[in-house]
Amino acid sequence: MSGKEDLELDDDFVSEEADNSEAPVEVAKTNLTKRRIIDNFLEERRLHKQLAEYDFDL
Repeated sequence: MSGKEDLELDDDFVSEEADNSEAPVEVAKTNLTKRRIIDNFLEERRLHKQLAEYDFDL
């Protein structure tokens, strides 16, 4: 009888874990998107700086 109760507890634990696993995936995607935006912005600033420092008289 106690074996069945343990299985029920395990099933509940797995279902709660599955429900919670969806939220971090969305957060990770959002964070990755923000990181890409920041990286693109920094790359653009770096290129503008190089362009401003370029000696066009070569």
